[in-house]
Amino acid sequence: MAQAKISAKASEGAQQQQQQAAGGQLRGRFYRSTSMADRSSRLLENLDQLELRVEAFRDAASAMEQEKEILLEMIHNIQNSQDMRHISEGEREELNLTANRLMGRTLTVEVSVETIRNAQQQESLLHATKMIDEIVNKLLDDLEDAKIRLLSLYGACTSDVPAGPIDQKFQSVVIGCAIEDQKKIKRRLETLLRNLENSEKSIMLLEHQKSAARQSCNSKQD
Repeated sequence: MAQAKISAKASEGAQQQQQQAAGGQLRGRFYRSTSMADRSSRLLENLDQLELRVEAFRDAASAMEQEKEILLEMIHNIQNSQDMRHISEGEREELNLTANRLMGRTLTVEVSVETIRNAQQQESLLHATKMIDEIVNKLLDDLEDAKIRLLSLYGACTSDVPAGPIDQKFQSVVIGCAIEDQKKIKRRLETLLRNLENSEKSIMLLEHQKSAARQSCNSKQD
């Protein structure tokens, strides 16, 4: 009888130990699962914060790219301005040396933001670039026609209501480009139109000066 009681107690103790062990394992699995979820959440939060910094970094680099383009354009415009034509040769030479030095220092800064494109976006970019280049290559043949065509391309790139016609074909091509490429195409057209406007002003001023000179000559003859 005693032996039976001892065996029963031993069996009961063994069952309790098994239950405690099972409970410990469950608790262990539960705690590990919670800990892994916390770690995963923290890592995801860190990556989200890094993504914001990466985008800010790319935006800053893009801004530097634009600043470089603007600086080079401004230096070039000064070198080809009417004011440079109306100073002494010695002063013009000195100013050109300074401008060339500034241009050289600007060109030493290399900033490049690569755009991720699929095959279709790459093809669209090449097509859009070719369409702009074709107009640029004919600028000297017909300045006014080139300006009208560039304005129609620019109208296809802006969300504002354009004053003139829109090149529908160019618009469909630009839509197929990556967003960053669309912005660069628009900036290039803006630069070209500014340069054309400056050229027209220079031509008008030159014609005005020629007209004034002819009138002065005629008045002297009279």
